[in-house]
Amino acid sequence: MKQNVGNIDKILRIVIGLAIAGWGFYAQSLWGLVAIIPLGTAMVGTCALYLPLGLSTCDTKAQE
Repeated sequence: MKQNVGNIDKILRIVIGLAIAGWGFYAQSLWGLVAIIPLGTAMVGTCALYLPLGLSTCDTKAQE
């Protein structure tokens, strides 16, 4: 798959993912597992939702 998640987008996804995981741990809720989505997409560099919408936040060199 082509990468479509840029550096700033990755950083935001990591911060949001860690916040969700921290909240889930603090609240002792399984909703904290939702953090897997932003953390996973940040690590892989591809967002499945961006694909059908034709969006990309990374520079053109990284996409190729």
